Amino acid sequence: MFEEFKKFALRGNVVDMAVGIIIGGAFGKIVSSLVKDVMMPPIGMVLGQVNFNQLFINLSATPYASLKEAQEAGAPTLNYGIFVSTILDFIILAFAIFIMVKMMNRLKKKQEEAPAKEPSPSKEEVLLTEIRDLLKK
Repeated sequence: MFEEFKKFALRGNVVDMAVGIIIGGAFGKIVSSLVKDVMMPPIGMVLGQVNFNQLFINLSATPYASLKEAQEAGAPTLNYGIFVSTILDFIILAFAIFIMVKMMNRLKKKQEEAPAKEPSPSKEEVLLTEIRDLLKK
């Protein structure tokens, strides 16, 4: 059973998938930071000094001035601002993956279209061809 697992784990596809998952996780963090730290502040500023991470609906009867205050009090809240940021994260990440897949497909298509170079004959074939030609003479 161990040999079977080792054979499975060391196949190229599994290793490639693991690398993809690790890089994808890091890329996801980059996109999240891009949305949260770079895109949302200017959008919030254009919309009138809105901080999307602080947009929430208080579901309790007690009023709270900020989301942090409501969370510290344990009040139930709908954090729709964070949800909007997360949706924007997803859209940007999905678009980036779409572009990467499209480029990879284009590269793969170019490789398939390129005619395969015929392999040069082996030493034995060259020798046999020379013998054949000598026998013809």
